Amino acid sequence: MTFTSPGDVRERLASVGYLPDDAIATTVYLAAALGKPLLVEGPAGVGKTELAKAVAETTRSGLVRLQCYEGLDEPRALYEWNYKKQLLRIQAAGDQDWSATHDDIFTEEFLLERPLLTAIRRADPTVLLIDETDKADVEVEGLLLEVLSDFQVTIPELGTITAVRRPFVVLTSNATRELSEALKRRCLYLHLDYPSPERERDIVKARVPGIEDALAERLAQVVATLRALELKKAPSIAETIDWARTLLALGLDHLDTDAINATLGVVLKHNSDQERARKELDGSSR
Repeated sequence: MTFTSPGDVRERLASVGYLPDDAIATTVYLAAALGKPLLVEGPAGVGKTELAKAVAETTRSGLVRLQCYEGLDEPRALYEWNYKKQLLRIQAAGDQDWSATHDDIFTEEFLLERPLLTAIRRADPTVLLIDETDKADVEVEGLLLEVLSDFQVTIPELGTITAVRRPFVVLTSNATRELSEALKRRCLYLHLDYPSPERERDIVKARVPGIEDALAERLAQVVATLRALELKKAPSIAETIDWARTLLALGLDHLDTDAINATLGVVLKHNSDQERARKELDGSSR
């Protein structure tokens, strides 16, 4: 995976609808140039996952995603054996010598690849997305340290598998817990926050063809106002885009009080948030 400069990153990401700022373009370029994993941290909905997808799209790389969650373990992240199929083979072997049966069932035929092993074994360009790393247990970080340090995996029955082509690795975190310093040291770090109204306007215009400039600007301003409130869940960039598409689908070319009341559920998914937003927006319109 090759980018020639931060400017090249900016242009290529913009070509697939992701508008990076200077920090994003520079950090992505350095991660690719240095072969380092990229840790992207920030609140939910600021475009962390979309960044990995955009890098994969613009570089024509395969995207392999490991979705982290509490209880994620090594077999689900790395590999496991197809025990049901192994049991059937053992039963079919009958009185065959156990050592021969053992060698037969621990082969590629019975190996179930999970995302980390899949990414390491791919010969084609690959983006490995380790999404919401902070939701996984601390023990998973140890596994990631081992894999991301040498990009190799040792399977006792098959030996050591080393990456033929190192994937471009993006780890995301919503910062719900602090990741270990050991993991952070192996990564370049990028913090993403919600974009300015001007940049979000440009994002909406890039992702929603046909929207009028005035409507995109008004939409970005309203969303910025909503994010300044004490809400249970602030609107994500994706929800802003959905709101723009909703307005176009309804044939609305302006965002007035009636339009907001009719469509607020697209961006705010809690009733208390909607009530607070209506009071704030009604007050600001007077």
